[in-house]
Amino acid sequence: KTHLLHAVGNGILNTKQDAKIIYMHSERFVQDMVKALQNNAIEDFKRFYRSVDALLIDDIQFFANKERSQEEFFHTFNALLEGNQQIILTSDRYPKEIDGVEDRLKSRFGWGLTIAIEPPELETRVAILMRKASENNIQLPNEVAFFIAKRLRSNVRELEGALNRVIANANFTGRPITIDFVREALRDLLALQEKLVTVDNIQKTVADYYKIKVSDILSKRRSRSVARPRQVAMALSKELTNHSLPELGNLFGGRDHTTVLHACRKIEQLKEESHDIKEDYKNLIRTLSS
Repeated sequence: KTHLLHAVGNGILNTKQDAKIIYMHSERFVQDMVKALQNNAIEDFKRFYRSVDALLIDDIQFFANKERSQEEFFHTFNALLEGNQQIILTSDRYPKEIDGVEDRLKSRFGWGLTIAIEPPELETRVAILMRKASENNIQLPNEVAFFIAKRLRSNVRELEGALNRVIANANFTGRPITIDFVREALRDLLALQEKLVTVDNIQKTVADYYKIKVSDILSKRRSRSVARPRQVAMALSKELTNHSLPELGNLFGGRDHTTVLHACRKIEQLKEESHDIKEDYKNLIRTLSS
């Protein structure tokens, strides 16, 4: 989201080179306001923030529980809106989910276009790795790119950081980049990922999401209200953990591995056919990867 915010600012400058744009983290806004209050310069503060063509603020959740900052930003927001100036904000959650922020601010945040930035999908993550490797004149085998992309899912920065570490290790040791080499180079990072996402955690997260019990997922019940979440949990477990199909079958109530395979294929099919299932799956991936 930070990269996108910078890109938006650059895009505005490309169309209007003399545009006055302010980009900053919300913490800077708070610091500037405190300094203005201390120096009895609040009018200068107001003029500075209200005279821009576009105000771009990152991580507005930082305003939580800062009442005076929220008050000042509320009036700044209104002034910019009345002047037809642009306001672009980012946060790590939807506006209505930010605790400690006044309802009137949340309401204004919702007036504009709200877009969720989804974690990149597998194919996109692979493409990012391949492009980054190419930029560094590194030949990255497809199977290695898929190996890394399947295990690191949260954001582009994490992917690029992992690849940089792999490249640095390869340059230092002179060894070819293979899956075994990547396992060694990213040992601590991969271990952390595997520790964070477990089948137990997936089962509980899916059960909470669909408002059923984990015992329902593990049961033999076949009603759609239980069977579909069970299939989703199986597909997520196959994608997010390193367990084999037989191991997953055992972890899902002693089922056969073919049941797990069928569930994975069914969910892949439904993600193409059903917008609801696709969104559910994305939401669960986001929750489990955060």
